[in-house]
Amino acid sequence: MDGMSDPVTVTIARRVSVERRDEMVAWMQAGIRLASEFPGFLGAGWVRPAPDSDQWHLLYRFDSHETLGRWDNSRQRGWWLGAGEPFVEETRIERRTGIEGWFDPPSTYDVEQVSGVATAPPRWKQTITIFLMFYPVSLLANWLIGPFVADWVLPLKVLGVMAVTLPFMTYFGLPWITRNMEWFLHGRPAPWRR
Repeated sequence: MDGMSDPVTVTIARRVSVERRDEMVAWMQAGIRLASEFPGFLGAGWVRPAPDSDQWHLLYRFDSHETLGRWDNSRQRGWWLGAGEPFVEETRIERRTGIEGWFDPPSTYDVEQVSGVATAPPRWKQTITIFLMFYPVSLLANWLIGPFVADWVLPLKVLGVMAVTLPFMTYFGLPWITRNMEWFLHGRPAPWRR
């Protein structure tokens, strides 16, 4: 798996004069409406550190690098960016895939949600989904590695198994199970019932 088919979240920091808030809101909504017409669009929204801040952070998500690339290189996005040039200054862009966001510190930002922004699934659903991948991977790793570490003390046995399972879970297991259990995590009908 090369990560190219994993969902990708883009965060763009922009600076806008506080007096131009209404223009910024209209401009952001227009951009999100345009992006939502592209296949693979999963949602968008914006975050501000404080209501009177000149900093805006637009977040949007696509289901893969390929679908994001279509939006990034589209005429519609070019037109939209051009419309914001007179009052928007772009200061930073970040792209994230997989579980990178799990390790971000908590924020105290004000969040304005707009069309299609997915909320985090309930913790119990996250727990079940992680268990469905972690248990078989852990069982298999213990079965395969067990004979080689049978004489090791318990802390070293656990360390050996974790050294194998954690990279696999981070790069392959969790992205795969999250993609395949998306219907369960977000309360939609199972694919075989649609």
